[in-house]
Amino acid sequence: MRNAVAVVAACLVAVAASPASAQTLEDVVRDLEGAYSRMTDLRADFTQTAFNKSLNQTIPAQGAVFLKKGGKLRWEYKEPTPQEIVSDGKKLWVYTPVLNQVNVGEAPEALAGPAGSFLAGLGRLRAEFHVRFLNPARPRDAEGNWVLDLTPKQPLPTLARLILTVEPKAWEVRRAVVHDQFENTVTMRFTKVAINSSLPDTLFTFVPPKGVATVPLR
Repeated sequence: MRNAVAVVAACLVAVAASPASAQTLEDVVRDLEGAYSRMTDLRADFTQTAFNKSLNQTIPAQGAVFLKKGGKLRWEYKEPTPQEIVSDGKKLWVYTPVLNQVNVGEAPEALAGPAGSFLAGLGRLRAEFHVRFLNPARPRDAEGNWVLDLTPKQPLPTLARLILTVEPKAWEVRRAVVHDQFENTVTMRFTKVAINSSLPDTLFTFVPPKGVATVPLR
């Protein structure tokens, strides 16, 4: 489940600062799209809560995420089980130290969809999603953040609905709730966001440690 979440969530936090003061839904969408278009890379810490409906199980996790234009991403899970999910936009590596193996495959097609389009800086929110305020009568939460309810125009198994909580000044996504087609949810909160800090491309490649088994990713 982590693999899919990492790819989908790559589009959630990559927002650059915008000085505009949005008020209407159209204003929010316009300014958010403009913010994405100025993003080249991003680093953030995250906490995650994944709920599996069929098992009625909730699993917490935390770590750090690094994103860069061109479909480049790196998710470093520290708890509960260390794992690294890395992509240079062409290949995808999933390294699980406890298994002493790395799964390797082509970067998923999802990187060319809604997630990938934002990472490429296209910022085509309206083109990819049906957008509304989660609560049109009260579009901001108690902290003054905009709360958007997004439905992809071409739903993916891993992304049927997306709820974003966006800070209105720096346009940082503070919280994201990803719903999949099986009614599972993943809630992510982002802190210590750093944008356009010139992350090196070497951060988005993976060299297996000596003795680690390489297994095709399926």
